[in-house]
Order: sequence, then structure tokens, then C-alpha cells
Amino acid sequence: MSLLNAESPDLLTTFEAAGIHLLWHPSLSEETGSEVVDIFDSILKGETQLDVLCLEGSVLRGPNGTGRFHMLGGTDKPMMEWIELLSKQAQYTVAVGSCAAFGGISAAGDNITDAIGLQFEGEVPGGFLGDQYRSLSGHKTINISGCPVHPDWVTETLISLSLDEHSEEAVDLFGRPRMYADQLVHHGCSRNEYYEYKASAELPGDRGCMMENMGCLGTQAHADCNSRPWNGVGSCTKGGYACINCTAPEFEEPGHSFTQTPKIAGIPVGLPTDMPKAWFVALASLSKAATPERLRKNATSEKLIYPPTIHKRKN
Repeated sequence: MSLLNAESPDLLTTFEAAGIHLLWHPSLSEETGSEVVDIFDSILKGETQLDVLCLEGSVLRGPNGTGRFHMLGGTDKPMMEWIELLSKQAQYTVAVGSCAAFGGISAAGDNITDAIGLQFEGEVPGGFLGDQYRSLSGHKTINISGCPVHPDWVTETLISLSLDEHSEEAVDLFGRPRMYADQLVHHGCSRNEYYEYKASAELPGDRGCMMENMGCLGTQAHADCNSRPWNGVGSCTKGGYACINCTAPEFEEPGHSFTQTPKIAGIPVGLPTDMPKAWFVALASLSKAATPERLRKNATSEKLIYPPTIHKRKN
């Protein structure tokens, strides 16, 4: 659903311009039943070339390692067996979404379906295909993580593969494309002025920074959600929701409510990336002491109370 929101140009126009031919997708393709099985068999026989195998959703290995919680309709074969077979024929293998990449929401809690990512189990390398897996091009699985993913993350990754521009340097330690993972959600956040002065929101709907009290992880989350707005205009933080770091492995089980910031002695446990705790405490104290009244009042309000002061020139 997220991918269908691709714009400027739309998804199918993007594929056409990049020379990408969609062999099959469960929601976008006309083929069903035996027609799908014929496509898969053609790939396995070497009659049809599989340049990129994309998986959405985690691999379900249960019950008891049989994979029969997730069967491919019209066959007596679990989906995990098809994935294993097709991955051996693929020039590139791509996990689309945090579930496919790391296990994600599907692997949370008791994980009764024995869900797992393609080449990671949470933060641990391995996953369903194993750490030694390499596609025919010699690369590990590319993890376009996110819950959901931004459509541009998918289209730009596929275009780079189509142009044969992918390299090991193009992904980070978790296999995420660096074109978005080298950014932080914090970059470009509309609440950054409040963050700078530690003018914090206290309740849902408040305009202030949500890091101190509302559980926002935008200063740690590797994604460009605010510098590359969703649908051209929005993001979680812009809509008033705390960033839950959905591009990270194991984001689904933070150990506390998504909307609460755990603290020790009044200091948030999750500090901005690359910032030592002592620096944060010192800067936070100075920032709060210097907070303009405008920001202090606006931070805990649902609407703008005090606009910026208009400064007139003195003749």
C-alpha cells in the first residue's frame, strides 16, 4: 500500500522508465493460482531470469520448523521453501520492510509462528537464509527496513539494481540502503527549534519536542522521513506522533510504551546518536535556562499561542 503511493512519477511509470519488468506481485499482478506456480517453475528451470527477488513480510517457519503456517496456495509447499529455492536463482535478494529484514512485528512477543527475517534475526546476523548466503551477484540481502517503508526507498533501490550500481558500500551494517539510512529522522523535523531549547511536549497533541517525555526516537532513528516527506508533505513527527524507530531491528519491543521516554534520574535513557550523556545533561540545562517564553508556552499547547516577535528596523 505504501509503495503504491510513489509519486513524481507514479510506481508503474517509474518501473517503465527504469526498464523494470514486474514478474509477479500478489497484489499488483493479474496472475493467480497455477499461473503463479508456472512463473516460479520457469525461474527454477532457468527459463526465466530472476534479477531481483523481493520479499514482503517475515518468513514463517512454524509450526515446528515445517513452515506450514504459511503455504503457497495451489501447492503443497510452504512459502519458506519457495523463498529458499528462488533466492538461489536471484541476482539480488531484497527484504522490503522491517518484518522481512529483521522479523519485525511478526516476531514480537512469544513469536508463535517462529517468524524471522531473511538474513537477520533481530540484530543478530543469520536469519532464514543464513549469514553465509549470497545472491548470484555475490551480495547479501538488501534490507529496505521500515514499518512501512517509504515508496522512494524501494523504487530508488530497485533503480540502482537495474543500473547495476549496487555495492557493499551502499548499505550500512544492517544491510539498509545508506541513501536513507545515513540520515536521521531528526534531520528536518519541524519540532527542531523546540528540541534545541528542550521545550518539551507533555501530552499528546502538544507542539513541543517529543523526545524528553513522549518516547520520540527521532534523534536515533536512521531514516530521512522529515527531509523526504511522505506523500510530499507529512511524517510521523509532523503529524504529532513520536518516532518509534521502525527502521531498526527489534524496534517492536522497546521494553516500555512507545509513547513514554524511559529515564534514569530524570535523564532520558535513549539519547541522541553520538552524544555523550554528560554533554547532553550540560547542554539541556543551558538550553532550558535560555528557552524563549514563546517556545516555553507553545511547547505544551495544541495550537500556536505566541507567534515569533516582529522586529522593526530602527532608523
